[in-house]
Amino acid sequence: MISFLRGTVAHVGLSSAVIDLNGAGMSVNATPQTLSGLRVGEEGKLFTSLIVREDSLTLFGFASDDEREVFDVLLSVSGVGPRLALAVLAVHEPEAIRVAAHSGDGKAFTKVPGIGPKVAGRIVLELAGKLVPHGTAGAPVAAVSAESVWKPQVVAAMTSLGWSEKDATASIDKSLADSPDLAANGNVAEILRATLRWLGQDGARAGNRVGARG
Repeated sequence: MISFLRGTVAHVGLSSAVIDLNGAGMSVNATPQTLSGLRVGEEGKLFTSLIVREDSLTLFGFASDDEREVFDVLLSVSGVGPRLALAVLAVHEPEAIRVAAHSGDGKAFTKVPGIGPKVAGRIVLELAGKLVPHGTAGAPVAAVSAESVWKPQVVAAMTSLGWSEKDATASIDKSLADSPDLAANGNVAEILRATLRWLGQDGARAGNRVGARG
């Protein structure tokens, strides 16, 4: 795996740069912010992620190892490819992405061109627990405890996945009835997972009742 490139910057374009490595030019795709830090003729260093496809090998470059880590985690979300993951990093700093994923803030992801409410909801759901904010000065970010703060975020995530606001609210209340600790903790991602898990179990129970009556 190519972890980073260091060499003379031979070219800087709108969406990519070329790094001269002892006479070999390596083309790297990057965000506008990363590219703005490169100067033609000067030495440049980029952390990289190599994407292998059947018909291509594509390098993506980042100004920091943290950006590359967030990029790689974004790729684990179904339906999110390297171009879309790079677009997310073009709009949000890595820490902002961590905070949005941890708090279930799907609206933050809809600010990225190409990401609608459904994709944003899927990103929040699948990134839950995978990206943890670094917090201030290395301290972990405290969980939100007030229901008036976390509940609208969970409802918004569920409506983006197709549930009505009424059904989402009722499902949250029912799923937390036996888990008051989750409500007290106020972790949006954990509450969202618990609610979706409860909905799946409730659907199975409903199916069993229908089958029994038949």
